[in-house]
Amino acid sequence: MKKTLAILVVIIMVAGLIAGCGGGDAKKEQAKPAAQKFINIATGGTAGTYFPLGGAMAEIINKNVPGANASAQSTGASVANVNMLKDGKVDLALIQNDIAYYASTGTEMFKDKKVENFKGIATLYPETIQIVALEKSGIKTIADLKGKRVAVGARGSGTEANARQILEQYGITYNDIKVQYLSFGEAASGLKDGNVDVAFVTAGFPTAAIQDIAVQNKVVLVPIEAAKADSLIKKYPFYTKIKIPANTYQGAAEADAVAVQAMLVVADKMSADNVYAITKAIYSNLDRIKAAHAVGAKITKATAQNGMSVKLHPGAEKFFKEK
Repeated sequence: MKKTLAILVVIIMVAGLIAGCGGGDAKKEQAKPAAQKFINIATGGTAGTYFPLGGAMAEIINKNVPGANASAQSTGASVANVNMLKDGKVDLALIQNDIAYYASTGTEMFKDKKVENFKGIATLYPETIQIVALEKSGIKTIADLKGKRVAVGARGSGTEANARQILEQYGITYNDIKVQYLSFGEAASGLKDGNVDVAFVTAGFPTAAIQDIAVQNKVVLVPIEAAKADSLIKKYPFYTKIKIPANTYQGAAEADAVAVQAMLVVADKMSADNVYAITKAIYSNLDRIKAAHAVGAKITKATAQNGMSVKLHPGAEKFFKEK
């Protein structure tokens, strides 16, 4: 009996060894996980628009791109994001298309500091240059800005460049106005307090700070005439035309305006296959983007090249050429 039991034990052990040798490599190969692609997405401040959009994009990529491990990180927004791309610290970034243009051409805040190692995926939604005054100021046209206290944005900011370029189309320089280099919040407070006559604000509309002013003060949106907008776009191709609807701010009339675009860019070292997969994943899941922030409703495949200010990445180009 003991001898028979011993023989059975030996047979079982040998069978196990044979099974291990025969199928081990195949099982090991099957269990091997796909190589992970770590994808860092630069966004903006946690209270802004870029951060929730970037978070939604990371979630979409993780669910739809095999092997992807994407994460969104809070940053100082457009200019900081370009520099992070330059230094290889992030793979994707949300930035304004005018900032992308300045970086790729070495102009404005990137003068003599050209950044060339990134390409476009898509433009997303408009960030409108709103020229805001109080009705009691009597300002109705940009020509009326001469001699007035004008908040043009923080020194060296994208808004300040927008203001200067628009004024240029009307033959107005900073010598013709009382320039005030104020941030977004400071400009809104200045209008409310009567320390500013007109303010340039680059943001999606309706803008909460302007809505707040309009509760107690009748505001006017100063329009940009079509011919001036055309000449502006001819010189600076990152601008697009847009209309600000009537009553966007209580009692304010419709106004013709121009906008820059929020856009998604990518480090040019990323492969075309990966960029194609990421682009397809995002544009196949726009409902998730819309759920992350109201501006998501403005992100469409049809408008994804409006105001594209840098060269498109081949992977994105492949996706957008598909029917």
